[in-house]
Amino acid sequence: MSSEGKKLFNIIILGVSFMFIFTAFQSCGNIAQTVITNLNNTGFHGSGYTSMSIIYGVLSASNLVSPSLVAIVGPQFSMVVSGVFYSLYIAVFIQPATWAFYTASVLIGIAAAVLWTAQGNCLTENSDENTIGRNSGIFWALLQFSLIFGNLYIYFAWQGKTHISESDRRTVFIALTVISLVGTVLFFLIRKQEDAKAPGDDDSTNEILGESSSARNKMMRAVAAFKKSITLSFTKEMLLLSVTTAYTGLVLTFFSGVYGTCIGAVNRFGSEEKSLIGLSGIFIGVGEILGGGIFGLLSKRNRSGRNPVVMLGILVHFIAFYLIFFNMPNDAPIAPMEGTDQVAYMIPSKEVAMLCSFLLGLGDSCFNTQLLSILGFLYSEDSAPAFAIFKFVQSICAAVAYFYSNYFLLQWQLLIMVIVGFFGTITFFTVEWGAAAALAARGSDYSSI
Repeated sequence: MSSEGKKLFNIIILGVSFMFIFTAFQSCGNIAQTVITNLNNTGFHGSGYTSMSIIYGVLSASNLVSPSLVAIVGPQFSMVVSGVFYSLYIAVFIQPATWAFYTASVLIGIAAAVLWTAQGNCLTENSDENTIGRNSGIFWALLQFSLIFGNLYIYFAWQGKTHISESDRRTVFIALTVISLVGTVLFFLIRKQEDAKAPGDDDSTNEILGESSSARNKMMRAVAAFKKSITLSFTKEMLLLSVTTAYTGLVLTFFSGVYGTCIGAVNRFGSEEKSLIGLSGIFIGVGEILGGGIFGLLSKRNRSGRNPVVMLGILVHFIAFYLIFFNMPNDAPIAPMEGTDQVAYMIPSKEVAMLCSFLLGLGDSCFNTQLLSILGFLYSEDSAPAFAIFKFVQSICAAVAYFYSNYFLLQWQLLIMVIVGFFGTITFFTVEWGAAAALAARGSDYSSI
């Protein structure tokens, strides 16, 4: 197999592995609060929102050291170990205990930081400035198939049910645990690149590849990666992109946890309210996959750069927020187990709710594919620290959003996303114009990005 063929193979395996792991994890996150609401009368006193807030809070802090960890053990082994912790978190729901639930939340926060840092490193190692857009799209589209499969099962398994039984819960989470483990094993199929660079290593290629690298050299690479993360955090481009990244963290919280909870709380949806959570996840996934395919795989035909894609993303999201505001009761995110009988500005419509799910996914893919692309382009030599900063900002904003989701009515959550999204779009435009100018100075074709 040619070098280019091997790199494309690695990108596909990377995407498929993440697809399996996040089929399990995102399905878990989508139904966690609904499942936990049914458990709170059994002695279990956890909160899905609080768990996710812990996960993303720990994830954000762990991103300060994740480049160093990846530098020491390598991206492949980092992803394998992280995948095991994802599986353990999901397995907690088979026989829930409050202490185990929150302990697993802390552990998976650490694992997620390492996983996503290693993913960014692996993506960049197997790309160049001409293929980073395509490879980001392939990875993103494969990853987002995770929203389809798990939610399909939930939709059919929970159709017509207003209460989730112990048997239903165990069956779902045993299946999701196995699926997560399959994705973890697939990481072993990723092939090493002879010319790959480890995070934080600027000179020596041989040191990365040889397993006999001394502990001293590994520690030097770890320290260098940590210093690079701090340095990059205060560059103009990274500070501007952090506003855009913050917006993706808020949206991640909303579509992966809050919106499904809102749908499941609307009593006017009748006996379909719980199964509609799964259907909503499917429509989000369709939007994500469509966006990843169009704006990633077909990026070579886009001669206008990334800005039009991001502009489309914010417009699509603003339409979704407007429709959700009119369609969903204001107290839906914090409704009790009995649900809510309130009505917003229209009778709640299942069709509008599913359309909004699709638009949320499509808009999210616009932002994330372009962020992955521009980070890989701007920081091809420092991919691990750059992606660690990206996940740090995204996850700390997701943690904050999960925290306030326990208390804020729907209208205030939507308003926060509108404001941050508006400014995040402007800051992305600024960085992209700078990247275009740099390309022009080098005599490169703008469409290559």
